Amino acid sequence: MFSAIRSAARVRALPPLGIAKTSFISFRLAPGYRTLVTTRYTQEHEAVAFDDATGVGTVSITDHAQESLGDVVFVELPAIGSRVGKGDQIGAVESVKAASDIYAPVSGEVLEVNERLNDEPGLLNRSPQNDGWLCKIKLANPSEMEALLTAEGYKEVCDS
Repeated sequence: MFSAIRSAARVRALPPLGIAKTSFISFRLAPGYRTLVTTRYTQEHEAVAFDDATGVGTVSITDHAQESLGDVVFVELPAIGSRVGKGDQIGAVESVKAASDIYAPVSGEVLEVNERLNDEPGLLNRSPQNDGWLCKIKLANPSEMEALLTAEGYKEVCDS
């Protein structure tokens, strides 16, 4: 028991990499086992946090993307139950500055969408990778995560 508590305390002590609060690998403790949650990025500024225990990825836009867009006024989300391929358009974001399409970073089935964004599109500005997540996708091929950018790789894309 003590080692589980000590491990949980160590995970919370990890410093963020400066991209987003969820940009580092974290562990979730559950009774009897751990699951690994890994966040990866696309060059188009989408992020996906993948939970290896459930096979579900939570798709969002990055903090860099929301800063570039400005104040978000409308979000179009994918349909629950739809099958998407990696790179398929799954929605759109409209802001006071511009409109931008959202593309699926991975292939799979859309299990859930963030309905709060219909009434509160500004969540994308306040918390793009936490409260402002877009949808949850059951990955058809979890190995697609390996082809996405790490936090360090994404930071290089943003800096260039």
